[in-house]
Amino acid sequence: MFNSIKLNSRLAAAAFGALAIGTVALSASAAAAPLPIFPFILTPPIEAAPPPVQSMPQVQDEDRSAGLPARLKRQIVSYPTREAPGTIVIDTPHTYLYYVLGGGQAVRYGIGVGRDGFTWSGTQTISKKAEWPDWTPPPEMIARQPYLPRHMAGGPGNPLGARAMYLGGTVYRIHGTNAPETIGTHVSSGCLRLTNEDVTDLYSRVSVGTKVIVKPMTDRRADLGSTVR
Repeated sequence: MFNSIKLNSRLAAAAFGALAIGTVALSASAAAAPLPIFPFILTPPIEAAPPPVQSMPQVQDEDRSAGLPARLKRQIVSYPTREAPGTIVIDTPHTYLYYVLGGGQAVRYGIGVGRDGFTWSGTQTISKKAEWPDWTPPPEMIARQPYLPRHMAGGPGNPLGARAMYLGGTVYRIHGTNAPETIGTHVSSGCLRLTNEDVTDLYSRVSVGTKVIVKPMTDRRADLGSTVR
């Protein structure tokens, strides 16, 4: 009887020791990797953040045109004329371009015109339009300025600027510029330049076939366009 009690005591002690070891092992495992309280609820997988989207470079030369004199900024003016709405009139002496609206009004833009010896006059039509045009200087210009590039791809650094409207079969264009400080001056080889902002506005108004009248430099009559208040 006494031996039986001792045997049972030993078995109980062994079982208690095994239980204690199992408990310690389970606690260590739980500390290393804690189990979810509710294992039947699935956690959504963590996704890596997408790479940042690269933005296109912005053209910033338009800010430079903010310093233009008020008279050279785009504005609607009173402009009595017999020309049909949609006609472009270049006032070379006063460095203005008028886009006729009709009803005695026009949009007036400040422009840069040809320097001494390079102005011209006459009537042409827009034969082609281009956005961010390439520039290929004509042979006559290369002969005068041999350092010029033979070809330049379109873009913010291109002298033709954001838009170009080609005049008939001539080498002349109405175009933008990357040098807005030249608006209101006699600087070009005969082309007519506007700020990139203004040439983009004009480009949206005209179409191929638009009539363009270029007045001579000798026509120094008073400017007919007065600001509409």
